Amino acid sequence: MTKKGKPVHLSKTTMTEMVMPNDTNPLGNLMGGNLLRWMDIGASICAAKHCESLVVTVSVDLVSFDEPILLGEVVTIETTVTRAFNTSLEINVQVYASNIQGGDTRKCNSAYFTFVSLNDDKTPRKVPKVLPITDEEIRLYESALRRRQIRLIQAGKLDPKQADEIRDFINR
Repeated sequence: MTKKGKPVHLSKTTMTEMVMPNDTNPLGNLMGGNLLRWMDIGASICAAKHCESLVVTVSVDLVSFDEPILLGEVVTIETTVTRAFNTSLEINVQVYASNIQGGDTRKCNSAYFTFVSLNDDKTPRKVPKVLPITDEEIRLYESALRRRQIRLIQAGKLDPKQADEIRDFINR
């Protein structure tokens, strides 16, 4: 968290769930909607801790369902703040599945969630800045601006001609 306006290291959280019969489809795989719900919960906890406020989900991007997650497996959802903007922040979500003994762990899913921080009166609130340290954190931090510009273009809130980060990245 920021204290007295100083940026701090990226907030991270981990959440664990077990796939039960009611979570699955007729094939015995975790239903995508249930996984998205768990991802949203994990990401919102990460965002709320970083902001020290209530947050609301405003977008979910680049969701991938790379591997099925089976009945009885343990799901671990790792979330990281990648970048804070003015009143919003982006959270990277990585999903892993393993057997109940903790073996055979594999990455199954990933996504980016965007949240807006709220004041007590439910109006947008300024979010604390982040300080990326590792090479991977810096890479995610820098690429977050491009993902944000794409989201804003898709929402009709940014003219593509004004998307400097995307243009500069493509023209490298």
